[in-house]
Amino acid sequence: MSQKILIVGAGFAGVWGALGAARVLDAASISPSDVEITLISPKPELQIRPRLYESEPQRMAAPLLPLLEAVGVKYLEGIVSEISVHDKNVIVVGANGQQRTLAYDRLLLTSGSKLNRPPVPGLVEYAFSVDCIEDAIVLERHLEQLTKLPDSRARNTVVVVGCGFTGIEVGTELPQRMRKMFGPDAAIRVVVVGSQPEIGPDLGPNPRPFVSQAFDSLGVEAVLGSGVVSIDADGVLTASGGRIEAKTVIWAGGMRASSLVAQVSSRLDPLGRVEAALDLRVAEAPGVFVAGDVARALCDDNGRYALMSCQHAIVMGQFGGHNVAADLIGVPTLEYKQPFYATCLDLGEWGAIYSEGWDRQIKLTSAEGKARKQIINTQWIYPPAPNRTEALAAGNPQASYG
Repeated sequence: MSQKILIVGAGFAGVWGALGAARVLDAASISPSDVEITLISPKPELQIRPRLYESEPQRMAAPLLPLLEAVGVKYLEGIVSEISVHDKNVIVVGANGQQRTLAYDRLLLTSGSKLNRPPVPGLVEYAFSVDCIEDAIVLERHLEQLTKLPDSRARNTVVVVGCGFTGIEVGTELPQRMRKMFGPDAAIRVVVVGSQPEIGPDLGPNPRPFVSQAFDSLGVEAVLGSGVVSIDADGVLTASGGRIEAKTVIWAGGMRASSLVAQVSSRLDPLGRVEAALDLRVAEAPGVFVAGDVARALCDDNGRYALMSCQHAIVMGQFGGHNVAADLIGVPTLEYKQPFYATCLDLGEWGAIYSEGWDRQIKLTSAEGKARKQIINTQWIYPPAPNRTEALAAGNPQASYG
């Protein structure tokens, strides 16, 4: 009877985790009939989530079946609803609602994160998001429908709630999209609202002057230091009592790790991530490893932790996949390391900012930054071609960070 490796989730960590695990078995000349790797997700595709602020979000998915087949990884369509650490099995709910139980010898949990939706009145009923392709499509259809409404200040106004990375990228993308909808002379208004006193609170001081310059150039307003306390069909109310009339409200209020992590550990950080050992295993759950947005993992020797980003998820997935397979066949695991860190923030028609280092030293801005962002968005974060040699090489955790 073959041994089983299950990978839960087909985000960046899950896809590169599958490649990393397959690479270990290939190097050890272990056939899929002896150790079976199965990737479980609702759809056999990788949603290119960092691009969902762009138009045509339906294009932002990379098919996975040819790639998985090339490296001998099985695919199972479904959603994991329960993980039993004691029994070493998971319950998978299929598209038809039927449940099945799958046993595992090793489990790599890469179920990702979801948009944090606190109990703000009206958020569920009236706010849009770019959390997943389906949400982004709903937003795009709504924006298209606005052209059928009479011209008004509320119709031409979009409020973006959240002044972090996603809020900034959404906010700076919208002026150009709205001018295409309403005409170049339309009196459009984009307002980014945040409870923090500064734009991009996690970006640090170096990028902020460029973000402010982009906002000024594009006509994007920032209302800071007062969060949104309620949303309705005609706008938002802020904590300071201000009212912004808008037919479109986009929520970008931060992320929370998948709730599945609470089934493998009680040691969770404020973002809901599980505390991971240096090789990404979960101490409380024998045979379970984590990677991506569900893992609170040290990424260097200076005490820095990986962020909820595709940049960290890809490399963490490589390590997680390597380790889940290595641990099963008795090969030493590797400590996750990712000392290099870069940030590329899209700022719409103004361009983009590319920085390196945790102190975000600015390297490229404006058009040069935009060119780098486009390479990242259209090439670097996509899975490799479904060629076995190329795909297995992409699973090597030490290729770039060894």
